[in-house]
Amino acid sequence: MNFFKTFLAGLLAFVAGTFLVSFLWILVLMGIAGSMGGSKATVAPGSVLKIDFSEVLTDAPSSDPLEGLDVMTLQTTPRLPLFKALRALEAAAADDRIKGVYLRMNGTGGVAGTALLEELRAALEEFKQSGKFVVAYNETYSQGQYYLASVADRICLQPEGGLDWTGLASNVTFYKGLLDKLDLNVEVFRPTACKYKSAVEPFILDKMSSANREQMQELVNSMWNTISGDVCASRGIDSVQMRRITDNLEVTLPEEALQYGFVDELLYEDQMDDVLADLGVACDDDGFRCVTLGEYAAQVGADLKNISADQVAIVYADGQIVDGEGYGKEIYGNTLAAKLADVRRNEKVKAVVVRVNSPGGSALASDVIWREMELLRAEKPVIVSMGSYAASGGYYISCPADVIVADRLTLTGSIGVFGMVLDPREALKNKLGITVDGVQSNTSSDFLGKGPLTPVQRSMIMRGVDKVYSTFTKDVSEGRNLPLEQVLEIAGGRVWSGEDALGIGLVDACGGLKTALALAVDKAGLGEEYRIVEVTEQPTGLAAILSSLNMSVRAAFTRSDLGAMMKEYEAVREVLSQQGIVMYSPCRVELK
Repeated sequence: MNFFKTFLAGLLAFVAGTFLVSFLWILVLMGIAGSMGGSKATVAPGSVLKIDFSEVLTDAPSSDPLEGLDVMTLQTTPRLPLFKALRALEAAAADDRIKGVYLRMNGTGGVAGTALLEELRAALEEFKQSGKFVVAYNETYSQGQYYLASVADRICLQPEGGLDWTGLASNVTFYKGLLDKLDLNVEVFRPTACKYKSAVEPFILDKMSSANREQMQELVNSMWNTISGDVCASRGIDSVQMRRITDNLEVTLPEEALQYGFVDELLYEDQMDDVLADLGVACDDDGFRCVTLGEYAAQVGADLKNISADQVAIVYADGQIVDGEGYGKEIYGNTLAAKLADVRRNEKVKAVVVRVNSPGGSALASDVIWREMELLRAEKPVIVSMGSYAASGGYYISCPADVIVADRLTLTGSIGVFGMVLDPREALKNKLGITVDGVQSNTSSDFLGKGPLTPVQRSMIMRGVDKVYSTFTKDVSEGRNLPLEQVLEIAGGRVWSGEDALGIGLVDACGGLKTALALAVDKAGLGEEYRIVEVTEQPTGLAAILSSLNMSVRAAFTRSDLGAMMKEYEAVREVLSQQGIVMYSPCRVELK
């Protein structure tokens, strides 16, 4: 009897303890999730709108309820979607309480993509047309920060600070030597014409191919011409002089930056109070009055001119394209197709802007999305707005649109496909002593079981790759109204900047999300009576939070082990996770 009493008491204590711990975790997670909803601040008259990168500017709203959470410190870095940032700047230009913009880019956030810098910079240019000021201050400016700051009327630098201005570079890490040491064999299948499809090169070569070197050189040249050209125009610097300054690293020190006109003044931060006061910003006991971009964006409500008005919908395609259904950091083919179908059936939606920020991925999932884009375009105007990346599968899902708008710094094109097979048999045998044996019903039943791929199996894979490439180029030809021969000349897996893509017919205009929205309104003939609605998914509930927390914890531990190699690890995992035939471009150019 005593045993049962003790057992039941222990069981009750275990159940109660488990319930209590679970309840406490729920409270903690609800607090964390609530803290990430964005804070609001009162905007007093005479305030300055401060862009301090206390948040990360992202291409699309996140569907992750714990996005930005550092599980090691339980600190969060808020995310600010581009559309909300643009809307906030537009509202601030007309807000009498806001005197101007203060760029003080010293927060832990930043801008998640080179093209987003271009769009934020363009929004600041438009903000200046209201007659209000933009000033910038930093101890040191990275190239990305300075590109944004160069729009300012007045740029200030700390007297002992510095400026990073070296030009663009794009490096590729190759893993063939590592794979050889591990006895891992990789077989690649790509059409002969796809010589620029470089996603597979790190696994089969130890340096860049001549074709990849050619495309990457032209890409960084085009992007740098855009960046340096904008700075030259804003700062009144001659392009020849800019080339010399950049090549010889002549503006690293504050005095040099001042001498060549990159900055206007060398000041300490406390002296910026006087600068802002002279510009009409009010000062309180805690310093000058300010509201951050994230705080101000939280106050700018949804467009509610007329709740029953016709709608322009923004649909986001952000991330790697994968098969099936789901939510998260990837674009699930069936999920996005269903979302597009819902928009197509919504009678209030008169035009659609699809914001594409993707390096591509699964060819099958891309085709599922492409089909729904075709059906959507048959009923409503469809405008694609390209973010930092809209390449390979990202371009394939874009090509049916009525109009494609790309930022000049967008990476696009990469019209090509490949298949890749990783053979681990030798590695398992030589490193771990594991072998495989078995039986099969037919000659080709076994894929990488007992032996390597047979000629018949290789032929089958290659037929599929060739078919997908043929479909890809044909659909681009029809979607862009270009002769097939012309598409084949600019395809081959080659990546183009948005600026160059305009010249060869892959896009229709250079501009950002606001440009795409204006085109959608015009094509739908909506005039002034319309609403802009974002089509997003926000998984809720404890299951969504726990799933997100699990992924965050795993990522945090991996990051703690890999450190600076985390990006390389994620890139390799992304490529090797691709199954079947793939429309994928891993090309990255970051303006740091």
